[in-house]
Amino acid sequence: MGVKVYKPTTPGRRKSSVDDFADITRNTPEKSLTVPIKRTGGRNNQGKITVRHRGGGAKRRYRIVDFKRLKFDVEATVITIEYDPNRNARIALIEYTDGVKAYMVAPHQLQVGAKVISSQSQLEIEIGNRMPIGFIPAGITVYNVELQPEKGGTVARSAGNGIVVMSAEGDFVQVRMPSGEIRMFNKKCSATIGQVSNPEYRGIRWGKAGRMRLKGRRPTVRGKAMNPVDHPHGGGEGNQPIGLKHPKTAQGKPALGVKTRNPNKSSNKFILKRRKKRKK
Repeated sequence: MGVKVYKPTTPGRRKSSVDDFADITRNTPEKSLTVPIKRTGGRNNQGKITVRHRGGGAKRRYRIVDFKRLKFDVEATVITIEYDPNRNARIALIEYTDGVKAYMVAPHQLQVGAKVISSQSQLEIEIGNRMPIGFIPAGITVYNVELQPEKGGTVARSAGNGIVVMSAEGDFVQVRMPSGEIRMFNKKCSATIGQVSNPEYRGIRWGKAGRMRLKGRRPTVRGKAMNPVDHPHGGGEGNQPIGLKHPKTAQGKPALGVKTRNPNKSSNKFILKRRKKRKK
């Protein structure tokens, strides 16, 4: 697992790098755990573009990943580590002792042949094991964490991500998020031990527009380069400043550094310390 750099044989190669896929042990997915993906190209049921910059891309099938792992106290063996075109992390195909197969988000350094288990009680602290976060000691890194018990993991699922368990108090556990935010989770929420696989993903340089087109991303045009009818920043002869009190999106809403979180959101009470501000 790492990033590969080629000789600069073309202008596109000169500034690009690729994933070396050294950790992949199988090239084809488990067919019974895949379904087709219907593409929208960013359009709604009227054919109008509602999400910009979508379209094209390589054909994919969706891998059905088990984010809940509700098969408690049944040991499973890791059969393969696979590439998933729908996420930047690796997925692991596991087989339970009763013969049922499933995909899980693979933790970093998980090996083929390893044993993993999910439970509602305390387990050994080994990567891939899943249990309620209330049983996990302070200082341990976890991923695929639930916001509500048995609703499935939604937090820390991206490549290289992980949250650190800090302390327990009453019915809640304090954790430090990847953003630096300190938040409380219910003790009954399940979490998987380890850090998400493929941490080197952030080091990849895409190099040319063609690679983004293969990912299904269409070109992005600056608002300043448009006409007034197309964007709030548009218009004027030659290069002009935005000419507004603050930058806006194409739909006219404030952009660039404006807080978008609802100040009355019900989960605000669980956030003890806000995330760190990004350095400009």
